[in-house]
Amino acid sequence: MAHEGGGPSASSMVVLVSLLLMAAASPAAGNFYQDFDLTWGGNDRAKIFSGGQLLSLSLDRVSGSGFRSKKEYLFGRIDMQLKLVAGNSAGTVTAYYLSSQGPTHDEIDFEFLGNLSGDPYILHTNVFTQGKGNREQQFYLWFDPTRNFHTYSVIWKPQHIIFLVDNIPIRVFKNGESIGVPFPKSQPMKIYSSLWNADDWATRGGLIKTDWSKAPFTAYYRKFQATACTWSTGSSSCEIGRPASYSGSTWKINELDAYGRRRLRWVQKYFMIYDYCSDGKRFPQGIPAECKRSRF
Repeated sequence: MAHEGGGPSASSMVVLVSLLLMAAASPAAGNFYQDFDLTWGGNDRAKIFSGGQLLSLSLDRVSGSGFRSKKEYLFGRIDMQLKLVAGNSAGTVTAYYLSSQGPTHDEIDFEFLGNLSGDPYILHTNVFTQGKGNREQQFYLWFDPTRNFHTYSVIWKPQHIIFLVDNIPIRVFKNGESIGVPFPKSQPMKIYSSLWNADDWATRGGLIKTDWSKAPFTAYYRKFQATACTWSTGSSSCEIGRPASYSGSTWKINELDAYGRRRLRWVQKYFMIYDYCSDGKRFPQGIPAECKRSRF
């Protein structure tokens, strides 16, 4: 936070220096300069540090900020470590997602809904197919996502999409084309992230507004990794559904084994706070078709 005179405060400098040191000590991963473009918010809000190993997004009363990947992907695994806005983050949303373009776009969403100091973040997930979403599941996390970096991952295969937090599966969306449910499998997607003000809905349905005296709000990113099929000029970098860098055995590891299914059930039993499949009032004509079969 800026102090009077416009320079950074001592506390913000300590945070930044500690983050730079952690990034410098981390194993090499993707490089934000090479892999992403800062798309909005200006250079004072979206920044890349430490030789491309650390990125930050900030939100103030004037604007939020965002970035997107240079490459498009069609199937694979995407990993990113995030450290979310600390303190009173009510009204803010940190979005991290994959999306194609156009009115019939596909999209795979992580959104982190801020809250008052001491209250938990809500992790909001969604899957859009052919422009239609309404497949929300929401979770509390079993840790404070503002104290340290944590890894948020998507495994996207022709058979299913798996959402993971620190390599623990929290959600599976299976390919339901056999029962008439569209599945994202033909539109390549870019990776996007943004930090923006959504105090009309994000925290307790909009009852809690953003406290701009706490601005700027800042989230940090590191250790991006894409083990995925890249897409360029109408062709994929790998065979259908398996990145060329994966051996057959490595690719199969991304199936949920018995332990993974137990972890998934643990998360959904103790930390899920909303599931569209259980919201009968929302679907008076009957729950969506994909909800009628096992999702494990």
